[in-house]
Amino acid sequence: MPTVVITAVSRGLGRAMSMGFAEAGCTVIGCSRSAAELAELQTAVGKPHRFDVVDVAVDTDVADWSQEILSLYPAPDILVNNAAVINANASLWEISAEQFDRLTTVNINGTANAIRHFVPAMIDQRSGVIVNFSSGWGRSVSAQVAPYCASKWAVEGLTQALAEELPAGMAAVPLNPGVINTRMLQSCFGSGAEIYASASEWAK
Repeated sequence: MPTVVITAVSRGLGRAMSMGFAEAGCTVIGCSRSAAELAELQTAVGKPHRFDVVDVAVDTDVADWSQEILSLYPAPDILVNNAAVINANASLWEISAEQFDRLTTVNINGTANAIRHFVPAMIDQRSGVIVNFSSGWGRSVSAQVAPYCASKWAVEGLTQALAEELPAGMAAVPLNPGVINTRMLQSCFGSGAEIYASASEWAK
């Protein structure tokens, strides 16, 4: 049974992937900041899957979580860095430093934190794939979402550099999932998000 670690599993793509991987016979380990939504997901998929309250933006939280997980489960076969936030639509100069910092801390630092604390165990077994969620806005841009674009361009570069560092038998991939009808897209597109595939449809 492959072991899959996924960040931000309480809703959207993270939840849909967790359900899908569990149904496919994988062991799913996930985290999120929402205890209530994690409890609901845990009830839905049962054991041996495990979901913990962790803020990936806090390196010490990720360190403690990874240490506990790696003491109980094998090193991940797949690490999926899915956690991300987006700014409310606004011109760059209208976005506060606090909002900008929180976004980049989750989207960039959170990805690096999970890599820092899970990938060494994957390297020890010389196998595994790291999937860092990017975006079309990691390869192009739009007005009103400059911080998000910047963070996803950073994820693209971080992932490609990481791929150069991994030993043979491993891979790192920046994944643009396309346009999916999630709460994040709804915050940008409003009702226009309804024409796109849902997270559960995409996860299949």
